[in-house]
Amino acid sequence: MVRRYTPIAHRTAVLLGAGSDAEDVVQEAFVKAYRALATFRTGASFRPWLLRIVANETRNSYRTSSRRRAREHIADDPVLLAPMGDAADPAETAIDRERRQALWSALLTLPAAQRTVLTCRYLLDLDEAETAAVLGIARGTVKSRGNRGLRSLRACWPAEDATEGGAADG
Repeated sequence: MVRRYTPIAHRTAVLLGAGSDAEDVVQEAFVKAYRALATFRTGASFRPWLLRIVANETRNSYRTSSRRRAREHIADDPVLLAPMGDAADPAETAIDRERRQALWSALLTLPAAQRTVLTCRYLLDLDEAETAAVLGIARGTVKSRGNRGLRSLRACWPAEDATEGGAADG
């Protein structure tokens, strides 16, 4: 189980703000999950349950460390900024990287509640129900925070990217 869920748990911790502390956060989350296995409901989905523990541990870690330091580590994380595919054209790779950096910078300007919803929905590819379970909020709250966050991102995204099929297409 640990091997199966470690990659998504680590990615969740990094994207939700753990930065360089992500490995520690994930380790602590697995320990807490193990201790709380008796409270896990039979028939429930394990992944959202575990990711909620990771999200809570990330939040705890984030509170105890400097917000600025954590954001700098996230923004510089090569996992987030590395090319997603094997682009044959180095220029396309560079443009793609610049767009992702701009998107990540814009995402960091959002209020934490909107940023975490968008991170879960679009960077971790969780559906609304899983996002609600991970963050411990209602599904309607996921929808409203997601919509507000997307509107804010669209408002600050360069117009040329919106017309070229960039992140503003939603």
